[in-house]
Amino acid sequence: MRAEQLLSDRELAAIEQRAAAATPGPWVAWLESRQATGGCSFIRLDADPDEDDERYLTRVTGGREIRGIDARTDADIDFIAAARQDVPCLLDAVRRLRAALAQAQSSG
Repeated sequence: MRAEQLLSDRELAAIEQRAAAATPGPWVAWLESRQATGGCSFIRLDADPDEDDERYLTRVTGGREIRGIDARTDADIDFIAAARQDVPCLLDAVRRLRAALAQAQSSG
């Protein structure tokens, strides 16, 4: 299987469009278990430092809302917050590696 078949240019473009449409980063996870925010864990969106822009997530398991400190919710919030910065970096890395591979194949 060729590398191009693993993730098409069209799929990369769709991922890039979703990232570009999201609130600009960086996003930062504020977890009750780490920062003792005095309430709920949330993701701080730092698009405008003068604006208090936050995203709260609700976890419902078995029809019951999970409140307070929860390791699984904390891990999800960490992942989602980091994805705002990670996805554009990964897209760039994939494109650079593809370009290097194409150059190596054309000169080899």
